[in-house]
Amino acid sequence: MKSKWYIFILTTLFFWGCHSKQEVVEIPNQPFFVVLGVAQDAGYPQIACTKQCCTATYKNPTLKRMVSCIGLVDPINNESWMFDATPDFTKQAKLLTNYVKEKEVPDGIFLTHGHIGHYTGIMYLGREAMSAAKVPVYAMPRMREYLTNNGPWSQLVSTKNIALQPIQNDTTLMLNQRIAVTPLQVPHRDEYTETVGYMIHYGKKKALFIPDIDKWQKWERSIVEYIKEVDIAFLDATFFKNGEINRDMSEVPHPFVEESMQLFENLTPEDKKKIYFIHFNHTNPLLEEGSEAQKQVQAKGFRIAKEKSVIPF
Repeated sequence: MKSKWYIFILTTLFFWGCHSKQEVVEIPNQPFFVVLGVAQDAGYPQIACTKQCCTATYKNPTLKRMVSCIGLVDPINNESWMFDATPDFTKQAKLLTNYVKEKEVPDGIFLTHGHIGHYTGIMYLGREAMSAAKVPVYAMPRMREYLTNNGPWSQLVSTKNIALQPIQNDTTLMLNQRIAVTPLQVPHRDEYTETVGYMIHYGKKKALFIPDIDKWQKWERSIVEYIKEVDIAFLDATFFKNGEINRDMSEVPHPFVEESMQLFENLTPEDKKKIYFIHFNHTNPLLEEGSEAQKQVQAKGFRIAKEKSVIPF
């Protein structure tokens, strides 16, 4: 008899160990964003980095950050969408379930481009992992062609783990009666696919998501005018300043945060508060809480995207 109770207790402990309670969160009653990750494609810490910026995370795992990604939640329809699918997709999809009921994956995934931190997370929808059924993946023409004609991604398409949804530059797509999305093509290193940011519409409100772009000056459009137009702007902040890494930084062009702050210096305080810098390389001091770089950005009136933060539309 004792052995039966012993087995029952062990089984119960195992069950609760594998089925821990979902995190209790306060859910706004209108659409909102969840910052699911803030690091550049290779994550934080980054592989083979022996500098203090990364070694500190092994001593204190709470410093680690997931790869840049945002979630959009419509609590009215119990719907959610991810913008980019990162190598941290499993954790980020689980984090998003705190805000929707009975859904383990988002209702759709919008891809920006074909660099490792922005699309490879869809592998977890395949037969080796979740074996999902027709998860909508929104992609531009070259991105769709790349996924369709190159393995292992083509297997996701042929086995219908994902359902590719065509989108076009400057063409608005309605997701439901409240929310719409418009892709905006931007200049970037387009070895395999084009690169887009997204304008996200909710009624008269707008949010801009551009995690990767070469330089603002290379874009034929004005980022300053876009900032004035929107309510929220998640913008590329891969590097804080020139000379941050030990290689020719023209090979990996991004707007340095110092350059962006100079470009945006004449914006009103209200417009500056719209800007959330995101997509930080492991060398970027904006990852370090309380750093002088963080203080400088905040003193100038800008914001720094924080993992797990909820931002009302």
